[in-house]
Amino acid sequence: MSDSDDILVQRSQRGERGAFEELVRRTSRLIYARIYLETGDAHRTEDLVQEAFLQAWRSLEQLSDPAGFRSWLYTIAHSVVVDDFRRSGRRKRSGALTGTEALGSVPDPRNEPGAAAEQKEQREQALSLLRSLPEEYREPLTLRYLTGADHETIARQLGISHGSLRGLLNRGMALLRAEMAKASGAKTVSSRPAAVRDTREAAAGAKDEGT
Repeated sequence: MSDSDDILVQRSQRGERGAFEELVRRTSRLIYARIYLETGDAHRTEDLVQEAFLQAWRSLEQLSDPAGFRSWLYTIAHSVVVDDFRRSGRRKRSGALTGTEALGSVPDPRNEPGAAAEQKEQREQALSLLRSLPEEYREPLTLRYLTGADHETIARQLGISHGSLRGLLNRGMALLRAEMAKASGAKTVSSRPAAVRDTREAAAGAKDEGT
């Protein structure tokens, strides 16, 4: 489908589900990446992505400027995350855990406690460093190394050329390596830091684009 986003929005506002499904396909990885950076939890992120798109579909008629669809969708995604954090806070204060949260609190017998703690620390450090980068670098790096998207998919999701994407990835990775070197006491950092790789594995539950 070659229609622009704003045309698809207008068609979706007329009730065409196929047009909205195309918008979801074009933006699903991007929304996943944004939410995952905030939650650091792959399964939780998948649920929140679905909730964000459901809310978008239900309130699409309220969008007055179709050209602003992506910014509007980012706002919905952020609101969904904020609401989820508030609900989680209330559940923790009340002592009530959902089944998923309860399972998440049980140590995995396959992992030594020390190793699991180290992996968690590396993952949190990588996420923290990614969050600290300018958005123009943060999004391409998150899509490439956390969701595993290929260059064509990233370029399409961000609406940029392949050449621009390569430049952003190269400069962004250079910044990330520099920040990781500072954080680790100027130790040598590989071109694809292990912490980022481990974080990507934690996000391996991300669904393929369009599924």
